[in-house]
Amino acid sequence: MSTEYGISFLKEKCIQCHGCEVACKSWRGVESGVRWRRVDNIWHGSYPMVTSASASIACMHCVEPACVEVCPEGAIEKRALDGIVVVDSDACSGCQVCLDACPFEVPQFGVDGKMQKCDLCISAIDMDSETPPCVATCPTKALLFGQMESEEKAGEERSMRSDRS
Repeated sequence: MSTEYGISFLKEKCIQCHGCEVACKSWRGVESGVRWRRVDNIWHGSYPMVTSASASIACMHCVEPACVEVCPEGAIEKRALDGIVVVDSDACSGCQVCLDACPFEVPQFGVDGKMQKCDLCISAIDMDSETPPCVATCPTKALLFGQMESEEKAGEERSMRSDRS
């Protein structure tokens, strides 16, 4: 059992204000058209029995990330220290195999064609200084940041997968 960083999403608290998206784009300078975190409305059922739920989606920093396994360039790795999945943009060829492998459709591709995604604001974590801006901005505390046991993190992944199906 290992401890890794992660962000938990409490769908019942999300009011779809998109503050987390805006904070991420602003703090990290994410280019137009690219969304490292996105708020989606997931619809279930068919008329007249339709329900919806919010989903704030970003890289889950999976316990066993499919993107790491399929990258032909070895440009994606999971840090042993804290479980954060990082991309070496210099090594990325832009082939988009990672996008096909990701069950959450997280990988984004900018104008340079290279993969980019949430890295949990790794520079702040490495300095033990901050909570990621997406979490700090959420007015209802629907996003929670911290260390998780690998079983807890795997549970978050399963929950997000079931919400999307």
